[in-house]
Amino acid sequence: MNIPKELRYTSSHEWARLEDDGTITFGITEHAQDALGELVYVEMPAVGDEFTSGDECGVVESTKAASDIYAPFDGEIVEINEALEDNPALMNESPYEEGWFARVKPAVDASEVLESMMSAEAYEESLHG
Repeated sequence: MNIPKELRYTSSHEWARLEDDGTITFGITEHAQDALGELVYVEMPAVGDEFTSGDECGVVESTKAASDIYAPFDGEIVEINEALEDNPALMNESPYEEGWFARVKPAVDASEVLESMMSAEAYEESLHG
């Protein structure tokens, strides 16, 4: 299973990556999309929406089930991956690159946000718990 070392993770199977402009891009992990199966629909938040860590901020539906996507930290949506609206399977094909979910301006310093999340090693351990 692909668990990129440079990303941070949540126990609800979201990943996060710090961008050069201080925003954080996040999406669902390979493990999550694999468990869901072929994704057929994604419900996205709106740019400008604000979320608290753990809030439901979107939904993915697959041929097997529907699952909530949770905000991995407090912040404001500054961009959504509009390509997912026409092609939700991007999350299956490329969960860490083309299949990202949203970019967020964190409510606190981005380094604090990332420190509070799991490393790749800790996330992998949590999967085998």
